[in-house]
Amino acid sequence: METRKRSRQEWARRYAAFVVILFVIAFGTSLSIRANLGSSPISAPPYVLSLVPGMGLTMGQLTMLMHVFFITAQVALLRRDFERRQWLQIGVSLLFGFYTDLTMLLTSFMQVPFDLPPAIGLPLRLAELLLGGAVLAFGIALEVRCDSLMLAGEGFPLAIAKFSGRDFSRVKICTDTLLVAVGSVFMLVFFGRWDWAMVGPGTLISMFYVGMMVRVFSPHIAWLDALLIPGAHRQQAGAAPSPDYWGGHTVVTIARTYGSGGDAVGEEVARRLGWPCYDRQLIDITARQMGYAPEFVERSEQNISAARLWEMVAADSGIPRSMNPSKDDAIFVSQSRTIRSLAHKGECVIVGRLANWILRDDPHVVRVFVGSGAGEAARRVARQLGIGTDEAARKAARVNSGRAIHCRHYTGVRWASPAAYDLMVNTDRMGIEGTVATIIGAVVRSRKAAAATGPAR
Repeated sequence: METRKRSRQEWARRYAAFVVILFVIAFGTSLSIRANLGSSPISAPPYVLSLVPGMGLTMGQLTMLMHVFFITAQVALLRRDFERRQWLQIGVSLLFGFYTDLTMLLTSFMQVPFDLPPAIGLPLRLAELLLGGAVLAFGIALEVRCDSLMLAGEGFPLAIAKFSGRDFSRVKICTDTLLVAVGSVFMLVFFGRWDWAMVGPGTLISMFYVGMMVRVFSPHIAWLDALLIPGAHRQQAGAAPSPDYWGGHTVVTIARTYGSGGDAVGEEVARRLGWPCYDRQLIDITARQMGYAPEFVERSEQNISAARLWEMVAADSGIPRSMNPSKDDAIFVSQSRTIRSLAHKGECVIVGRLANWILRDDPHVVRVFVGSGAGEAARRVARQLGIGTDEAARKAARVNSGRAIHCRHYTGVRWASPAAYDLMVNTDRMGIEGTVATIIGAVVRSRKAAAATGPAR
């Protein structure tokens, strides 16, 4: 989570890798277009115009012009806040335009013939669309991991988001929709009819499928760091803190399903051990550090709704992580730093907030997952909130779904995976008292084992 200054050698590697990654993105885009089910949203205007009879410009050249417009808009919106290295977007746009024409040529033989029977042609087109989208998503995932430059098509909505103070994902969806609308207008003006091969079902599929595939690929491309980061810097960045860094402080992290009584368990464990317990206090700390209202932090932290997830998937883009303006990401990073700082300072109990994953390199953490059956959870929530059990059951399911999505989004692992915890307890079977006693017993055994195998605390 700490920033690391990059050497010139590393920057050179990242820029060189970006040149190759651009080709992958262009190839995926062209392959998707060859499916004749509609182009991706950002390709719609230049692709439609390139098909106009008598048009003297290729799709790649039209893409360059569109990107120059995007760069001009960024400069106008951001002015002094436009980073100097982002002027390289001009060169990137020229190269991407060249790659676009090259890959359109290379994929020309892959166009599915229109005279094939629908029972054969449609599945082939769909397969080619999905293959092209997967290649495009792989390129985008590499681009994000490369974390050096971005295409002007991503910089444009990013500039709007910064200028307007709006959430990037919502701005990205709006700009994608606008580009599809512009492409549709060009199609109707120059061709006088709707052509599904220009703007069609593939356009809509691309908006969601590509974003989904980016999330599939992203956890599996850490190998790229071996190419981007020189060996000495990579060892320094990847080295876990020594046990001495943590000061030998035992920390209990408690992940919990909604309605399981996990919050009460955490408080009681902390009380009996004489340690501080951090639960909702982390909301206040984060709000104070970031200047947000506590209510806003509470809505955003450790919870991503299904609707919000689809919004993020549709907006998934090639924005490098260091330039990503997401408030959700900023809250997660801030809380992560706070949690690591608290664990470094002394013994404590931390409830929720993916603390088990954030402290995964701390050898002194006892990671606990507290759960319960749906029926008992609903009854407990109903008693606490004074609502019916049916409503309580729906609320518990909604909150648990949000926590699971949040965990998968930020860690890439399943929230309730046994591999992520040292101890999993069901309060239906053990009760609150039994769960507390079990956790304290695990803490005592952990401390004894550490004292027997390592240096004294």
